[in-house]
Amino acid sequence: MMNEISIENLTNYDIDLEFLNDVIKYTLKTEKVNNALANIIIVDNKKIKDINKKYRNIDKETDVISFALEDDNTFVEIPIRVLGDIYISIEKAISQAKEYGHSLKRELAFLTVHGILHLLGYDHMKKEDERIMFKKQDDILNELKIMR
Repeated sequence: MMNEISIENLTNYDIDLEFLNDVIKYTLKTEKVNNALANIIIVDNKKIKDINKKYRNIDKETDVISFALEDDNTFVEIPIRVLGDIYISIEKAISQAKEYGHSLKRELAFLTVHGILHLLGYDHMKKEDERIMFKKQDDILNELKIMR
């Protein structure tokens, strides 16, 4: 079986997200992940704020939230890895692309890679972990020629 990642746009923004399939495939290939399922859900600021408040007790918008299903001890080993869900705020992605002076495509690719790496167990809570995760992000985006 191949990796199957669904991309769903729950906003009124008409944005071509097809390029994210290549970003996802390359990220999973780089991490040697096969037979995995995950969802990427594009939402607006109101929805991501609601999710952030409900699950992280933070009452503000954020750019990306990942819900990794392999994070806790109840995970059972099966032939298919169900990685989890990634929520991306399209409004945050648009404003951050402007703020950082790069394209929306680059920002969405970055947030997607960032979210997938979180689903795979990477984090950036400690300086060394942050260095490892951010280097992986940069390497993947550079390899795909999605530059700032």
